[in-house]
Amino acid sequence: MKAGPHLQIGCVSVLLALLSAGCTGPNYTTSAYQPGPTIGRGIGAGAGAIVGNAAGAVVGAGEGFVGGVAAPFNTRTHMVRRWRTEVTADGRTIQVPEDILVDADGRPVNQPRPSQPPAAAQPTTNFGPK
Repeated sequence: MKAGPHLQIGCVSVLLALLSAGCTGPNYTTSAYQPGPTIGRGIGAGAGAIVGNAAGAVVGAGEGFVGGVAAPFNTRTHMVRRWRTEVTADGRTIQVPEDILVDADGRPVNQPRPSQPPAAAQPTTNFGPK
């Protein structure tokens, strides 16, 4: 199975997050009991969260737009084989393969034609041909 680009990007970002997790520890070059460093860290964390969420929203909207525009041009199809049971004229029961072309979502691309033509409509009166 091939790893898609989204999976690769996700793995790299998780790895980078784990490697940089130790970089956010408290820095005690100044007194932690003074309000300046504590307020600065709080403001920095809040600003980082807001900017990060805004950037994520822009990127998510862009990827959604591109995915929506590209969806009608998706031509990936594959064959699905279904087996149906039939009885032959001499009484044997056999399995007959039926191949169906489906799109990426599993919907049939070409609807199969009925194997038998529909029966002729019966007249609504009793005076029709017999």
